[in-house]
Parts: sequence; structure tokens; C-alpha cells
Amino acid sequence: MSNSGNGKFDVTRRGALKGLAASTVLATLPVRAWAQDVTLRWWSPQGSPDQVAAYKFQIEQFEAMHPGIKVVFETTSDEGYAPQLAAAFSSGEVPDVVTHLPSFAVASYYANGLVEPFDDVIEAIGADDYYAGANDVFKAADGKYIGTGIGNTAANMLWLRKDLMEAAGVDKAPETWDELRAACQAMQGGGVYGAPLPYGRNSMTSLIFIGVIHQAGGQVFTPDLEVDIDSDATRAALDFYASMRELCPPGATNYSWGESLTAFVSGASATGIYAGRVLANVNAQNPGIANSVTCVTYPRISTDVAPWTFNDFPSVFIPAQSKHKDAAKMFAAFLFNPEGYIKQLHAAPGHVLPVLKSISTNPMYLDNAIIKAYESEVDLMASAAAGGYNLGYESAAHKSNDKGGEVVGSGVIADLVQRVVLNGENADTVLGETSKTIEAIMKG
Repeated sequence: MSNSGNGKFDVTRRGALKGLAASTVLATLPVRAWAQDVTLRWWSPQGSPDQVAAYKFQIEQFEAMHPGIKVVFETTSDEGYAPQLAAAFSSGEVPDVVTHLPSFAVASYYANGLVEPFDDVIEAIGADDYYAGANDVFKAADGKYIGTGIGNTAANMLWLRKDLMEAAGVDKAPETWDELRAACQAMQGGGVYGAPLPYGRNSMTSLIFIGVIHQAGGQVFTPDLEVDIDSDATRAALDFYASMRELCPPGATNYSWGESLTAFVSGASATGIYAGRVLANVNAQNPGIANSVTCVTYPRISTDVAPWTFNDFPSVFIPAQSKHKDAAKMFAAFLFNPEGYIKQLHAAPGHVLPVLKSISTNPMYLDNAIIKAYESEVDLMASAAAGGYNLGYESAAHKSNDKGGEVVGSGVIADLVQRVVLNGENADTVLGETSKTIEAIMKG
């Protein structure tokens, strides 16, 4: 028995949880007193002021309904969560609920025995309310679910300025790399760069370049998870990435997510590569360009290659070492209560997209100025994200890769970009070494 309460988290006994996302009544979750005071620690790398305000609302509502439970929110970061969690797992002082980490990271943690199965929480939320296949990426080889999505994200959309396109004579959104380069060259000038691609040794460079490999018609692994990065497609991806360097700001050598986002939002670059947070940030920080901003799926080597959208499948999971698993499961399910969940989605509208059908059609969700103003962009991101992939799930034909997080975390793909693109090392040599490094990770 967990020492978080008087009994196991049981969906049958707490049937009021079932289908909670279809209801707008907070009282769907039962009020109960706990045997002792419990403090739950909630970690997330998503911590903008508006998001934290939404989390505070959710916490206050949950605490009011569950006397004896206190929830403390703690911010991590996209680049810092891996070492922070490694230290927590090592010490045993783990958070009780973690949200917004990519699915491939959760898969790696589960494979090492660090994550609690999540099947009963999905049942409590209402499995039938999820979009078809929404939880496939969270299904482990043993058949259990390791978490669920707090939302979907289309992380590598191409963001465009229609005003700059018109001024430069660019008459349509680029679909291919050649068209993108030409558009960026036409729009660059007067202190504005063409693009804010990342070249730093960080997760953004790794994840964006994985997408570029796929946009060249390649893959990092075969469907059976044999290493396949040493290919003509990857060489073409490296050539494209090198050709874009002169169209990016000098600081792009160290760009990660924040710098790349800021470059486009501030007007320093004519195009952007990011998820839907662009919309809220532009409206708040640079409203003068708000009516000119739009997005499309990122260009590829030719239109014969299908678009490939990176969806990190932002997650909710519970560390296996949590001392309060019952209470943590209650809170994880409660995060999908419509009023609080919609506040969380509205904190970055279009950035984290709903995974539940009932939320997507909920009038409260649709009643948002940014979602209304950018309806076509939000619809496109939702569609692209729903068909998106990541290194833990490269395509519908691929097996789930529980080593994907370790590959990204190793920095080997960002190293590949830096060594070939920035340092001018021989692509054949570096790709051979990169393949061997990834093979060692897969065997480790």
C-alpha cells in the first residue's frame, strides 16, 4: 500500500473520475481526507508566467477537493531536465508528477525501471475520449502504458512573415529546400536574417536535424531499429543545413529553443522554426507583425518526400520512486479536468494542442482570441502534430525506440551537425563515427 492515502488508486471505486474530461463540474472528483499530510512535487519545463498561473489554478482546485494534499510546482527546463532528473533518480528524491517531457524521454526512463505504469490513470481520464492512436507512442513493449500526452505539439513548423514575403516578391510559401533558400535570400537584409536555425550542441539542434533527415527522405533507424543514419539522405540534409548557415544570425552557432523563438518573434529573422507559442509571443511582444504571421509544414528536399512534423508528445508520467503514487495518480488525472486543462492550453494557445476530443470541441476552449484569429494555423498545427513523430517513434512502420531519449541526450546528432557544418570535417568519416556511437547506445 502506498503511504499517500488509505488505499490504492482504484478506478472502480473512484468511478467519478471516469470521463472527467467530458464534464465541466469540478466536483466529479470525490473529496476525501487523507490519512496524513501529503506533499506532491510537480515538475515541468513549461513555466511561462501564464502557464504557471494556470497551474496555480489547477493546484488550488485540487487541494480544495483533497484536504491533506499539497501540490508544489517546480520548473525545470528543456535543456536541463535530463541532469535534474538523473540526480533525482539517483538520490531517490523524485518529483511525484512530471509533465511536458517528450515521450521518448519517458520511454527511456521506463525501460530503466524508473516510471510507474499509467494504465489506470488513462482509464480514469477516459480512454475513449482520446483521439485514435493518441496513446500509441506511450505503449511499452510489455503492453503497459508509461504515461499519456498532456497535449500535442508541432515543434518544427515553418513560420513566415507575409509582409516580408510580399515586399521581397516571394509569392508563395516554400515547399522545398530550394524554395526556402531562395525566399530567405530574398527577405534577408536591413538587419533581418533569413532563418533562425539552431547549430548549438543542444536538444533543439538534434531534434530539428532529425526532422531534416526525414525531410530528405531518410531516417535515423530502420523500422526494426537498425542504425541507418549513414545514408545519402543524411548527406543531403547536412548539405542543406550548411547552405542555410549564412542565412542565420551569427549567434545561431549557440541557438537553442529560446534564442530561435526570440529571433523570429522580435523580427530579427524573416522565418522561424518552432511550435505554436510563436502566436502568443508575437501578439504580446511584437503586435505590429501579428497580422502578417502564418505557418506551414517545414519544407523538404522535394515535393516527392512527405512532410515530417516533429511532435515531442508532451507527456504526463509518474516516477516509480514516488512515495505518494495514489495521490499522484489522482492529481495526474485531475490535470485533464476541462476548466483547468483549458486554462493550461490557453496559457500558450496553439502551442500545446488538446489530446481529448471533448476539449477540442468545448466552447470554452474555442473561445480564445488567438485560436479564433489564427484558426487555419491552429488547425494545420493540430493536423500536423496528430500525424507527427519523434526519435522514439520515427514513423508508423517503426518499432517504439526506448533508446531514443538516450540518443538525443548524448548529443551525438548535434555533434554531427557541428563537426560537419561548422567545423568542416569530412561527412563520411563523421557519419561512420556517429553510427558507431549510436549503435553503442542501442546496445548499452
